[in-house]
Amino acid sequence: MLRDGIGFSKVIICCSRVDLRRGIDGLASFVQLNYGIDTLEKGTLFLFRGVKRDRCRGLMWEGDGYTLLTKRLAPGSRFQWPKDADEAKRLTSEQFKRLMEGFTIEGTIHEVYPNLNIENTNRKA
Repeated sequence: MLRDGIGFSKVIICCSRVDLRRGIDGLASFVQLNYGIDTLEKGTLFLFRGVKRDRCRGLMWEGDGYTLLTKRLAPGSRFQWPKDADEAKRLTSEQFKRLMEGFTIEGTIHEVYPNLNIENTNRKA
């Protein structure tokens, strides 16, 4: 369910750390108090991480009640959670898939030599 993202109309990631011992009411109140977002929107998945980066929790309103999901990765694996501590972000389906596969949600390709002048390096002395 969490790996493919089917069944979610929106995915919102809560970037700050949360005590994952909280239950449904604690996580729902955390979202409402810290981000001002209503958790009673059908099909919206809210993702949380705790201190350990190998597990996350999901909370979703299904119209008639909440579903609480927990995912713990294999030993040695970690979620690459965003570092914007006091923010909630809406993820695209591609970003959600990348997060669940252990990658960062933003691309990490950078230029190796951004100021290299190729014409000057190829000339013979």
